[in-house]
Amino acid sequence: MARLLYILLVIVLFGVLIAIHEFGHFITAKMLGVKVNEFAIGMGPALWSRRKGETLYALRAFPVGGYCAMEGEDEDTGDPRAFSRQKGWKKVVILSAGSFMNFLLGLVIAVALCMASPRVAVPVVTELVDGFQHQGEAGLMVGDRILSVDGNPVLVNGDASFFIRRNDGNGMDLVVERGGTQVELNDLHMERFEYVYNGEAAKGFGIVIGEVREASIPQRIAAGFSEAIDDVRIVWISLSDLITGRVAVSELSGVIGVVDVVSEMGAQVQDEAQSALAGVLGVLGMMALIAVNLAVMNMLPIPALDGGRIFFVLLNGILYAVSKRRIPEKYEGYVHAGAFVVLLALMAVVALHDVWNIFV
Repeated sequence: MARLLYILLVIVLFGVLIAIHEFGHFITAKMLGVKVNEFAIGMGPALWSRRKGETLYALRAFPVGGYCAMEGEDEDTGDPRAFSRQKGWKKVVILSAGSFMNFLLGLVIAVALCMASPRVAVPVVTELVDGFQHQGEAGLMVGDRILSVDGNPVLVNGDASFFIRRNDGNGMDLVVERGGTQVELNDLHMERFEYVYNGEAAKGFGIVIGEVREASIPQRIAAGFSEAIDDVRIVWISLSDLITGRVAVSELSGVIGVVDVVSEMGAQVQDEAQSALAGVLGVLGMMALIAVNLAVMNMLPIPALDGGRIFFVLLNGILYAVSKRRIPEKYEGYVHAGAFVVLLALMAVVALHDVWNIFV
């Protein structure tokens, strides 16, 4: 029963992510004088609708998103207030606003979650298990605060372990704070080994990282900002891993897979903590990452996405400055339409893969 409730919660939250994305387009279009024909929350048949001025506002049956239908989005309709007739900077602002709202939502969730607890975890070495190869002043010591790993700044507690696990085994460069002084530890050749921790067999580097400390309100707010910024970095790292082949394409998950994983995580956290609130907070933490993920992914210069549309706006600006000519709208429309079909096909393949993984 708990799992089903978390599935419904995640679906609703996905709807919120998409709706707030569209609201970003809507509010900036209104502010910049672009005609908006309809703004809808949800998809499917209308449960309620009301026209106010030139815009139809609607609440639709399925809470899985929404849309902002602007006049002349894909072609010139002759209306001077159509999107297609706006100056380039206005188009960029409107197209960027959806991703900005997604990032803002992720930031708000991250700050709220950090504010909900009087304590924060900091990347301090709390234990080095027996067998760890580099203990002492020339290596790591209990109490060291890890500042960077292989040149990657440690923004939040989890970063330290994350980047240590990613090391390729050719030597690790760490910067730590020890006794108020920064210490550089270069070319530490650490290897995973088997050991017993808390009575259970484990295999890793033998470093326990994470010290919980009391935090003031400004420190908690700063921690929330760090979480949101770190989420952006994690998305870029994930994209890089996909491009370089470090992560296989078969490991991609779509909406179905994400709903399954996040809802399962929420139910598991609830069981372990014996608290439904803990499960909900865990789900919200994942949704903050997903919100930032949507913000970054949607700004990639891929046709059919907002980033792809911004790319054409900038490209047309350059072409017009050089040759006083622009790419005909119908050809740009063909590119976006073709890319949209490819994206739908990819989403369908990933969805089938998600279903296969769930039931097989």
